[in-house]
Amino acid sequence: MTLQIKDLGESYWTNRYEQGQTGWDAGAITTPLKEYFDQLPNKAARILIPGAGNGYEAVYLHQQGFTNVFVADLSAIPLQNIKAQAPTFPQEHLLQQDFFTLTGTFDYIIEQTFFCALHPDLRTQYAQKMHELLAPNGHLAGVLFNAPLFTDHPPYGGNPEQYRPVFEPLFTFKAWQECYNSIKPRAGREWWINLTR
Repeated sequence: MTLQIKDLGESYWTNRYEQGQTGWDAGAITTPLKEYFDQLPNKAARILIPGAGNGYEAVYLHQQGFTNVFVADLSAIPLQNIKAQAPTFPQEHLLQQDFFTLTGTFDYIIEQTFFCALHPDLRTQYAQKMHELLAPNGHLAGVLFNAPLFTDHPPYGGNPEQYRPVFEPLFTFKAWQECYNSIKPRAGREWWINLTR
């Protein structure tokens, strides 16, 4: 059965967690994002990680002393898992909310398997919302899958040629290249982006 946008709500993702259908979960922060975070200078920067899943990236940032990390997810389960990993993570920064209803501005928005979780019909809306949430000169940075994956259910795949027109009208491309430091299971299938508003 081909899933529609309406099918991919809170109950769908909660069910995936309850059934252990979390193939996107690497079990730890992956190298591309860890190395990116390690060179960020401002520990007070406002950072948003939408569709963060179990939030290893958020936990890592918190452990490194970043004080304004926000996580958004439709399901409560991954947010509870983040709190279990990092009990001192601010509860008010764990947002059980639809990404498209978020407000505020952020210096960095981190992309890690969120784009591929959204129905492809939402990709233009995704880029517009990212632009809206970023502060001037803010960065949308992270990893897109450069692989066909699936067309009828998440994770939805694609390639950089398909993705580029989604972002080009709204962002300056600081980096748009194949990841050189992917973890082994994802080697050759990840595309690194660093786009600025």
